[in-house]
Amino acid sequence: MGQGNQPDHAPPAETELDAARLTSGLIESLPVGLVVFDRQLAVVVRNRLAETLLPVRDSLVESLAEASHDSSYQDWSGALRRTIETRRQTRFESVAFRLGSVDPGFLNLAISPLFDEKNQQVVGGVLVAEDVTARMSMEQRLAVSERMAALGKLASRVAHELNNPLDGILRYINLALRVLDTPDHERAVRYLAECRRGLQRMVSIVSDLLEFSRSTRTSFGSGSINTVIEEALRSYESKIREQGVTVVCSFNEKVPTVRGGNLFQVFCNLIKNALDAMPQGGTLTVSTEFAEQHVVICFEDTGVGLPPDHQRIFEPFFTTKAAGQGTGLGLSICKEMVEKYQGRIQAGPGQDAGAVFRIQIPLDSCGPVAGAQPQTNGS
Repeated sequence: MGQGNQPDHAPPAETELDAARLTSGLIESLPVGLVVFDRQLAVVVRNRLAETLLPVRDSLVESLAEASHDSSYQDWSGALRRTIETRRQTRFESVAFRLGSVDPGFLNLAISPLFDEKNQQVVGGVLVAEDVTARMSMEQRLAVSERMAALGKLASRVAHELNNPLDGILRYINLALRVLDTPDHERAVRYLAECRRGLQRMVSIVSDLLEFSRSTRTSFGSGSINTVIEEALRSYESKIREQGVTVVCSFNEKVPTVRGGNLFQVFCNLIKNALDAMPQGGTLTVSTEFAEQHVVICFEDTGVGLPPDHQRIFEPFFTTKAAGQGTGLGLSICKEMVEKYQGRIQAGPGQDAGAVFRIQIPLDSCGPVAGAQPQTNGS
């Protein structure tokens, strides 16, 4: 009777044991490294994959510091404690790590607070480490492939640009040789002058290419963005006066400092283009302001405006100027230099006529503001 009344399901204790085994198996089968740590940043639990990705140490800070290959990520204690204090997840993308004895690899790290279900207090945290070395390697190969394709296209355009003046130089040299034995030396001088003009064109192309490839750098110290703009305007002061161009500056005095060598060249190029667009005079308006954690610099002219296909103006060798008056590399160089600051440059039509170039640079890429904190709600 007693045997017939026995339940046909497992005892509660055995069910709990199965659940614990299931949880343990689930943690071990995860395709990512998982580390649980307490409020003192000591490791409580880690799965086997975490042991292969990070050194096995009692302190998670020591484990991360020993494995980290990137000097930008050294304050691991601060990062872990910040997650506990703010109760928010912190992420680190593509961090270089020493994965065992092999070459440095890359990990994506996510650090999340660990809550006690009963009182919702943070009792520690969970670190999830994902090995993205293979993905980064593929992305790097794709980037190299794209760079090589762009380089091939650029080389083709360079050959075309240099071939035109070279062809003219050869023709004028041949013509000069023919008239050297005649009394008409004036023609020989004229032919040689054309050769010199062609060589100057080639020098200009090569010079711009050197700048485009970042082989040359301008030495210019840190300073306020407003100061860098003023220096650029001063370098074109005589041309501004000769063409009768009016310059209007509207500066936010609290814009941060920036290492200005590259930006100085960007501003000079935009000023030069604006002046070229206003040969009979006009107005150049330059402004600086803040917008959504960015410094915004605008150059607006009242010149001839942008071409219909103005989306191409940042492509290498694209130019609307007459032959021999521009290489078409200026705005390409500007775009590359602005992107070095993690920023971007855009072009559009002006309010009435002309064109406006808008540069946005993240505040994180800038230096401090002397005596004041920058405002980020516009001015």
